[in-house]
Amino acid sequence: MNINAIVAKFFKSDLMGRSLKVLAIKVTGVLLLFLLSLFLTNYYSPKTVGQYDFVRSILMIIGGLSILGTNQSIIYYSGHFKSQNTLGSLKNVYFKMLAIIVLASCVMLFLKLIIPDKIINNLFSKDEASYLIDKVVYSIALYAITFLNIDMLRAMGKTILSELFRNIFRYTPFFILAIYLAYTSSEVYLIDAYLLSFSCLAITSFIIIYLNIKKTEFQTQTSVLTYKHIFLKSYPMAISALSYFLMQSVDILLLAKYSTFEEVAYYAVAVKLATITSLALLSVNIIIAPKIAEMYSNKDYNALKTLLKNSNRLILALSFPAIAFIAILSEWILGLFGNKYVLAQIPLLIILFGQLFNSLCGPVGIYMNMTGKQNKLQRMLIFGLIINVVLNIIFIPKYGMIGAASSTAFSMILWKSMAAIISYKNDKVKTFIS
Repeated sequence: MNINAIVAKFFKSDLMGRSLKVLAIKVTGVLLLFLLSLFLTNYYSPKTVGQYDFVRSILMIIGGLSILGTNQSIIYYSGHFKSQNTLGSLKNVYFKMLAIIVLASCVMLFLKLIIPDKIINNLFSKDEASYLIDKVVYSIALYAITFLNIDMLRAMGKTILSELFRNIFRYTPFFILAIYLAYTSSEVYLIDAYLLSFSCLAITSFIIIYLNIKKTEFQTQTSVLTYKHIFLKSYPMAISALSYFLMQSVDILLLAKYSTFEEVAYYAVAVKLATITSLALLSVNIIIAPKIAEMYSNKDYNALKTLLKNSNRLILALSFPAIAFIAILSEWILGLFGNKYVLAQIPLLIILFGQLFNSLCGPVGIYMNMTGKQNKLQRMLIFGLIINVVLNIIFIPKYGMIGAASSTAFSMILWKSMAAIISYKNDKVKTFIS
């Protein structure tokens, strides 16, 4: 078979078609987020935008604790049950996960209530820090349920609907409320509007899931897993996810501590722009995650290696043009958000370099989570997080946004390299481009 035939076969494959559909939804979501960010930076003060980004970062961290990895493990259980033709057992797992999330959210709320406001304000060197975190903890259950539901939809085979929630429906209610607040001069309620939007998402997605689990394929239940089993399977994924979220957020949180909310706003725009380039990786991950779990459970290692090889090439083919485009036009793109946002150009270029390496390493995190190597991934992510925090503490006070970007990019390259090397050494599987 000549090279043209191989390329043609690859681009006509099911993986390519489904990944491109998911990518199209993600690109639409990114455009929506881009318009939302443009609107916020042009119609709200940098301080308010910085507070909003601070709340988003806190929400990711506390939300990661409350979800307890259930959104990742529900995908694992889906692939496992499908390999055994027992998909109906997923219903029982889902409702137990909801109970776990509600309990964890209540624990987070209790902990926040017993910690004095002064301690939190001193920790972040901001008088309004405790007040902002109060808003987060009262909304955390809705946030956690939303993201469990999004991945439950994916586990049920409704990938497109899941991605619509994750990328479009997720921003739409908040965008509408932000427009209303701007034109009614009610800027002070922006964060409340952001957190309130998750109530709409949680309720709507739950109704859809409830209606679907009443269908025939979910009525046959052959295995009932205990809360303990679900927790023990999920919590390593939770620690890995939390470490990953912290690596995405610790730079913003420490920048808020050592600098101003205005500088947080400038830097957060750079982070959002760089994150756009990871869409290809995220899109492919969404499609292949249940397949990895299913192939690994069935010991179909040749098919698994082929899946990863094709996935790696697709990720690089889709992500590199986006990275190059944003890098070349970085000054102009940042200028769209406001003249002062151009100050984040060098940090943006540094984070883009980290994202390029992220794409080259491929879906290594998903591979380890779906093949029972959660604990190994967890240790690598914790190590990367420690390095990230230490570097941020050292370099942000002296170099500001550039220190934050450099620390984040370096820690990403470090843990990705470790994970790819260990996966290849142990399983002879190349999760990186080859």
